[in-house]
Amino acid sequence: MLKVVSGVWALLIGIVFIMLGNGLHFTLIGVRGDIEGFSATELAIVTSGYFVGFLSGAHYAPKLIRRVGHVRVFAALGSFMSAGLIAFPLLAEPWAWTVLRVLVGFSMSGIYVTAESWLNDSATNETRGKVLSAYMIAQTLGIIGAQGLLTLGDTAGATLFIGASILVSVSFGPILLSVSPVPAAAITRSMPLRELFTGSPLATVGIFLLGSIYATQTGMGAVFGTQIGMTTEQIALFIAMMFGGALVLQYPIGWLSDRIDRRQVIFGAAALGAGFCVAGWMLGGALWPLMAAAFLTGGVTTPLYALMLAYANDALPVEDMPAASGGLVLTFGIGAILGPLATGWAMQHVGPSAFWLVLSVTFGAVALYALYRMTQRAAVPVAETESYLGVLPTASPLAVEAAGAWSAEQAEDEAQG
Repeated sequence: MLKVVSGVWALLIGIVFIMLGNGLHFTLIGVRGDIEGFSATELAIVTSGYFVGFLSGAHYAPKLIRRVGHVRVFAALGSFMSAGLIAFPLLAEPWAWTVLRVLVGFSMSGIYVTAESWLNDSATNETRGKVLSAYMIAQTLGIIGAQGLLTLGDTAGATLFIGASILVSVSFGPILLSVSPVPAAAITRSMPLRELFTGSPLATVGIFLLGSIYATQTGMGAVFGTQIGMTTEQIALFIAMMFGGALVLQYPIGWLSDRIDRRQVIFGAAALGAGFCVAGWMLGGALWPLMAAAFLTGGVTTPLYALMLAYANDALPVEDMPAASGGLVLTFGIGAILGPLATGWAMQHVGPSAFWLVLSVTFGAVALYALYRMTQRAAVPVAETESYLGVLPTASPLAVEAAGAWSAEQAEDEAQG
């Protein structure tokens, strides 16, 4: 593993710094928005703005790369993102923050596409799985570390926004000074959603619902914390626990999914997620039980996303995966836009507890649909399934496609061996 990482260390270090800046601003928005007097609905719109930009970036970034190259796109989007982060305290209005979040989301998505194309190009068939795993760990550690940074400054001032901007700006140094340009990213036709649904209904519906869950957790978690009276330190820990759970539970859930019917694992993980959310709702404001609920609900969300991708690999021919990856990212993005809007509306009218209630209903919908799909299609024999590989929900179509290709290669090697 160390030998593999040594070839992409600069990129991974840069990714950690980017995630420190992006993760810091993500939580800071919820906390600062409460200080500025934004309503839950307004903060939900601001949150959704990020995913509108993110989805647009996933579509347009490959075209920009093809026109001007990786280095220019990477540097330009990094500059836009850094400028956007530092502009938040200059105009504390919901409409302005929504526009800035669209800009930051677009830039972040393009950065992912560019970085992941470099990462994929540097990997071989033998090392791709380890490289993608190291990338996922670097991203998650960056987000967790960002929550600690939130406690180092005054959330009512501009310091933390400036810090996030500096972190993003610094991140490009090791990357641009050490990574050579690669051929422009190929633009793959996205599979139409109807065709994607026909090929894998569970993956399509499941990833749409998971988009809603992930965006609600990451975007509205801090809003929930402020509304129940958590301190900044407690909110930072609450968000960190969600991503910590994802880091810890990724492997055991993936290990299990390679050994039994994946739909059973999807059902079980989603049902547990719903149960943990109900527990979070019933616990009220009890601090450490809430932290446990955050750890467990966040812990099943990211593995569920990777499970859905692996299940789509099982259901679709290998040659369709490049097109399917774009369709799956689109499906996730639509869910991520709608989820915070529904949660913000519910929190505005019901109260902070609606955060857990919306999540529990969405997890429950995933579980029930998985249970229904088990009655509609025979299980794929375990020996014929693709290997599981952890992929974060924020991955670009390029990383999703690379993970799918690796899974198919692993399954073929095991069949031949």
